[in-house]
Amino acid sequence: MQTRVCRLYGQDDLRIDTEATLDPIKDEVLVRVGAGGVCGSDMHYYFEGGIGQIRVREPIILGHEAAGTIVALGPDVSGLSVGQKVAINPSHPCGTCRYCQQNLQQHCLNMKFFGSAMPMPHIQGAFRDLVNVGQGQCFAIGDQTDIGRAACAEPLAVCLHAVARAGDLSGKRVLITGAGPIGSLCAAAAKLAGAAEIVVTDLQDFALDVVRKMGATRTINIAKAADELTPYEAEKGQFDVCLECSAAPAALRTAISTLRPQGILVQVGVAGEMPVPFNPLVAKEITITGTFRFSTEFAEAVGMIDRGEIDVAPIITQTFPLETAKEAFEVARDRSKSVKVQLAFAS
Repeated sequence: MQTRVCRLYGQDDLRIDTEATLDPIKDEVLVRVGAGGVCGSDMHYYFEGGIGQIRVREPIILGHEAAGTIVALGPDVSGLSVGQKVAINPSHPCGTCRYCQQNLQQHCLNMKFFGSAMPMPHIQGAFRDLVNVGQGQCFAIGDQTDIGRAACAEPLAVCLHAVARAGDLSGKRVLITGAGPIGSLCAAAAKLAGAAEIVVTDLQDFALDVVRKMGATRTINIAKAADELTPYEAEKGQFDVCLECSAAPAALRTAISTLRPQGILVQVGVAGEMPVPFNPLVAKEITITGTFRFSTEFAEAVGMIDRGEIDVAPIITQTFPLETAKEAFEVARDRSKSVKVQLAFAS
């Protein structure tokens, strides 16, 4: 079978190619992709040729946020059926390394993650009409669940893991810096976790309008009204937890100045080197913790979307057909009019 693929050859060189797709073997499942979300890593690869030290060194099919419909099963597959709708987990840990054995699969030493240029050869992604994936990477969803929403399971899983790193949020006051897809889904996850107050900051009114639909109790445009954060610095800080999703030095400073003593800062956003104001960090005994990808949270995210516990629809602001992928990427990086842009594939 022939399938279209969205392949990156290098910085600013994105092409729609056609190639043959093999029949599934062993425990493989052939999925006809219905929707795929454009992630920040996809955009870094396209517009910058890589992320930090990670560079695109060979042609790579992009995409790791995807969902679709099963069209064929390998001979060893059980528990799935042709015609079933599934969310695709892009994470494929080896299961045998020291971290997999400690249930830290997100730190697998031999990880194969869709659309990743980190290893060589690169791991090909899911932006294609047809893709073979392992049975264990397919998570069934109900017929009533929209494919586009199911494709948001991966970023939601990232946010569920981030919220879990913060500990119990019941009754807590939470600051989220950055209202992109991750910040918005963190707001939804924090609300579901019982946070009493969720304040979200960003530079764009468009994104802040979306995050209010996702659970924010208050939004602040720091480009226009940064002084609205000042009261949260009173008495050594008011927030119990900050989920820092922007990876901006100014946001990190804001987090530290508004967190209460012994508050928790979860660094979700990824960037290069950032200056850290250590004096207040130490003086207020703030705990700073990282968060990386997800493990069991993917299944949780699929279930939450499937059951309607978290409605991801507000963050899906645009959908483009695969053949207009370049336009989709341009819109995706314009944060004044987009949050999550998705590609639609052949039905």
